[in-house]
Amino acid sequence: MTGNQARPGAPDIVSARRRARKLIIQIPCRDEAEQLPATLADLPRCVPGFDLVEWLVIDDGSTDGTAQVARTNGVDHVVTLPHNQGLARAFMAGLEASLRAGADVIVNTDADNQYRAACIPALTAPVLEGRAQIVVGARPIAEIAHFSPIKRMLQRLGSWVVQKASGTRVADAPSGFRAFDRQAAMRLYVFGNYTYTLETIIQAGVLGLPILSVPVEVNPPTRPSRLIRSVPAYVWRSAQTIFRIVVLYKPLRVFSLAAGILALPGVLAFARFLFLYAAGGGAGNVQSLVIGAALIAAGAVVFIGGLLADLIAANRTLLAEIRGRMLERELDRDRDRSEYVNAGPEGDQAGPDRR
Repeated sequence: MTGNQARPGAPDIVSARRRARKLIIQIPCRDEAEQLPATLADLPRCVPGFDLVEWLVIDDGSTDGTAQVARTNGVDHVVTLPHNQGLARAFMAGLEASLRAGADVIVNTDADNQYRAACIPALTAPVLEGRAQIVVGARPIAEIAHFSPIKRMLQRLGSWVVQKASGTRVADAPSGFRAFDRQAAMRLYVFGNYTYTLETIIQAGVLGLPILSVPVEVNPPTRPSRLIRSVPAYVWRSAQTIFRIVVLYKPLRVFSLAAGILALPGVLAFARFLFLYAAGGGAGNVQSLVIGAALIAAGAVVFIGGLLADLIAANRTLLAEIRGRMLERELDRDRDRSEYVNAGPEGDQAGPDRR
């Protein structure tokens, strides 16, 4: 029997993989023992287009027994982080755990039951149809009664800024209600620890991952937001996050702008000196020449820094691609081994490594 031939009587493993589609709904949690049962009660166990629907909870260093509550309420997978690492780290831990659990599509939702779970089929449909690899649920911001006018304005402004920074058309950038296909989940990596929502959109634009928005509905609030403790603090943190992400992924654009801002006054000062010198009065305006030369030199240094940062960003993107491919090979190898073992006759547990 050659290496490409299946064992007599064994099922076609490749065909079986194609037939079975698994959806995993992941929920990052921190001290959600009180609210989690109600959130889980709304989650579906059947979603059109999937053979299996499983739940995964990421316990981000909770001290109230969130992990045990999750297990008691039928959660299939519980990832426990030893201490609080932030929403973004919990989100990434959930993506990797979902991939290792065999997810073909991953839906991320919040533990406070903000998003209506009945919208999950609409969220996953573009992924199943091959129209997108990432789908973001767009909340009806204008219709949410507990959103103040200033919060609605800031949500729109933030989404507009992210659209411009990422080159995407995501209507509700801060929304955490999202669906990811397996390939996109393997390629994403969040560097920050505050939130994943903005960075993953900008990263998707850089990596060329197809991303769409679909309208979703929300439930009445169950508790105050833990990310938005005050509007000014949220605006400041969001502005910092967006700026850092843009510098991280598109440094040449940022450094070129900074270099232009520095060099332009220098060029004007230099031109002023040349004009006065040509008119015969330049002897007393040497300071314009000095200031102009200094600003132009500073702009040149900043631009060179941007070129170096752009090379580093390109290297980072390449490393992320390599990481994704290595993770894909590792996951596929583990899945093949598991399916090969399970497909064998009763009692044969040796798998493909059997000598």
